[in-house]
Amino acid sequence: MTKTNAPASPDDAWLAAAGLLTRWLEKHERVDALLASLPSGLGRAGRAHCQHLLYDAVRHLGRLEAALNPLMERPPRAKLRAALLLAGGELLGTLGAGEGKTAQIVHHAVERTKSFASPAEARLVNAVARKLAAALAAQTEPGPGATATELAAWYSHPAWLVARWLVQFGPEHTRAILQWNQGNAPVYARWRPAPTNATGTPAESSPPAWLKPTAWENFFEVPQGHWHEVETLLRAGKIYLQDPGARLAVGLLAPRPGETVLDLCAAPGGKSLLIADAMLAGQSGAATPPTTGAGQGRLVALDLPGERITRLAENLSRAHGVEVALVQGDVVLGAENILREHRLPVLYDAVLLDAPCSNTGVMRHRVDVKWRLQEGDFRQHANQQLALLHAAARLVAPGGRLVYSTCSLDSEENLRVVTAFFESRAGGPFKLEQQLLSCPWDSGHDGAGLFLLRRTAG
Repeated sequence: MTKTNAPASPDDAWLAAAGLLTRWLEKHERVDALLASLPSGLGRAGRAHCQHLLYDAVRHLGRLEAALNPLMERPPRAKLRAALLLAGGELLGTLGAGEGKTAQIVHHAVERTKSFASPAEARLVNAVARKLAAALAAQTEPGPGATATELAAWYSHPAWLVARWLVQFGPEHTRAILQWNQGNAPVYARWRPAPTNATGTPAESSPPAWLKPTAWENFFEVPQGHWHEVETLLRAGKIYLQDPGARLAVGLLAPRPGETVLDLCAAPGGKSLLIADAMLAGQSGAATPPTTGAGQGRLVALDLPGERITRLAENLSRAHGVEVALVQGDVVLGAENILREHRLPVLYDAVLLDAPCSNTGVMRHRVDVKWRLQEGDFRQHANQQLALLHAAARLVAPGGRLVYSTCSLDSEENLRVVTAFFESRAGGPFKLEQQLLSCPWDSGHDGAGLFLLRRTAG
């Protein structure tokens, strides 16, 4: 067997992570885009190990650098800094495991560094990494009454963001979200409803025993060591990898069989597929008859042109029993004209606007968001979200439903946006029926802000 066909080793995964982390430090590329660039030859295990190493270094960047910086007279070049951060992430995960484990991590980092650095630089990594282990062990968690700066240093978040959360949520809940963000996110799979067979009844289908049930119906935790089976189920369309938090917006929308449903800002399409599955399963059980004709209904997914449209198309192709359409365009610039051009309805029974946001509710999954976020982003997002909400409202049929949702915990992107909408003329035909702020420390999954608006029938 040639080397190109051989399975990737832990050394390959470590070097790949060092390369990605270097690019992140130098060019501030998104972590998900970096991981997408990994070569297929790294294999499943290699890619998983690389991701774990990269996530740990980025997730704990603040705490690692607080320990690292005093140990060096001047900042090293990016690739050496990446090597030290990778070692630091591993050391954090093994605190208290003993000197033997520490020596193993340091030795591995030094040996890998030799492949891209000079002997003097490798010696620097050796000396600094050994001191880093002691420095990390000496750090202590801040107690009650800790300042934003102290909490930010320990939990590796920007101090301005921690200060903002302290004002909005108070000390207890701020610490809860910080702790949540620093944890490893499980992989969840949603078990999809089976399509009907030739007789018109649902085909028999049940989850395998190795999928771990959760508190949320049809959502299962995927344990390690089953990725081959996961890929088989994905190809068969039986599961979709998705955090349970995604169910909230679609559950509030309550799409019914036979309705026309519009999903705005739809890419990459996870919620679109969930809408289609809900329509197929008839999960809402509402007594109100659908406004469209026979069949399971129609789902239109709209988003801006771009790389994510490919993912949206792939997800829509997995829908069954529901008529689907993909439309590319800017809803703010006039979705009605775009929809007419595609000979699609311009008014819908149900509209979902899952708006772009700061992602403060999903930082456990998106570990680099906190380092990209700036204070001014909240106002910028809110302005865009209000414009999107105005545009979405024009597409709701009389008596129809509009769900505005974000994966943000921040009030400026949630309640303040909806309040501003109702203070405008556009809000007149609508009433607010339900609102929810789902916080990870309470729900146990990704956070979200959700609002159900209904347009009057007159």
